Amino acid sequence: MKEFIGKLATSRGVVPHARIAIEGTEIAGIDPLPGNADDGALTFVPGFVDIHNHGGLRGSFPTATAEEARIAAEYHRAHGTTTMLASLVSATEESILAQVPVLAVLCDEGILAGIHLEGPFVNSCRCGAQDPAAIIPGDPGLLDRAARAGRGHVRQITFAPETANAHALLEVCAAHNIIVSLGHTDASFEQTRDFIRDAVAAGTTVTATHLFNAMPPLHHRAPGAAAALIAAAAEGIASVELIADGVHLADGTVDLVMNSVGDAAFFVTDAMQAAGMEDGEYNLGTLDVVVAGGVARLATADGSEGSIAGGTSTLADQFARHYARGVDLPTLVAATSTTAARVLGLGDRAGHLAAGAQADMVGLDAEGNVVVVVAAGQIITDKR
Repeated sequence: MKEFIGKLATSRGVVPHARIAIEGTEIAGIDPLPGNADDGALTFVPGFVDIHNHGGLRGSFPTATAEEARIAAEYHRAHGTTTMLASLVSATEESILAQVPVLAVLCDEGILAGIHLEGPFVNSCRCGAQDPAAIIPGDPGLLDRAARAGRGHVRQITFAPETANAHALLEVCAAHNIIVSLGHTDASFEQTRDFIRDAVAAGTTVTATHLFNAMPPLHHRAPGAAAALIAAAAEGIASVELIADGVHLADGTVDLVMNSVGDAAFFVTDAMQAAGMEDGEYNLGTLDVVVAGGVARLATADGSEGSIAGGTSTLADQFARHYARGVDLPTLVAATSTTAARVLGLGDRAGHLAAGAQADMVGLDAEGNVVVVVAAGQIITDKR
């Protein structure tokens, strides 16, 4: 039996003083205590949930060996991300079908919670850091083969609603319980709105892949895919990813979306292999990346500024950033844990602290920095 005493925060509120008991891999009980936690006591929140992550500590999920992928996953886990999808990028069928089984092994072990295919059925005019040469029209047969190669661990795919055979892709997603994440798109408001409704009618879960990034900017006469996704989130039929690192989105944009859609917005890192590393040269799939000042961009032949190529933050970094700005704890717990767990269908096991839930939690200091990480009942980080 392990016990932790301090403040407790969930997406529903804050308990100023509580005892959390852990038995094996589960939370055995939570007992409120009188008064407030002592000065210097930790605040415990659910383990972070990141459903869009390409790697870290030099490991790149799109191309990594199993051991390299394990190192990347453990890096984020040590920083509080106890549930994570490994994201691929647009690539050849041969590459996708070879890499998915590698990552599926780590899913079997519980290191990863699943696999996210970002592409290759996206719009090349909004490719961002996706290799244009690897982008192809929607191919439901390829998606089905990838899902089967993943043995049930392919949990999400990003594609553009305007790609060919988009509705046939929906059928495959419904059959394999794959989240439909719309992104890297040039679709209109109307086209995106109608496709979201069709996706919901098909029984799939719908999200936005890194909202605003790799899609047309909002315009008052041409609101585009971003506005359609925000409207759907406000309606409660979609959820939207926000890379809330201050690079991909301004803090004011994060506030605007969260104030508009509530807990239908959630944070992701879009981290690539440079997360946890120094500035330098890296790669994302087949593309070369240069990281300067912690910002990853595609390398260019003339040295000009290339497109942003993934992130270098952890969810812990994003939590601390917005906590320092004064965002309240329940809102941050929803954004970094509870909502993404719900999107993944793990609401009974992850994203909250309650008796019977898996014992995934993070202990934070007064500045919101990670001090303790517990994953499936095991203490994996302890800076006390």
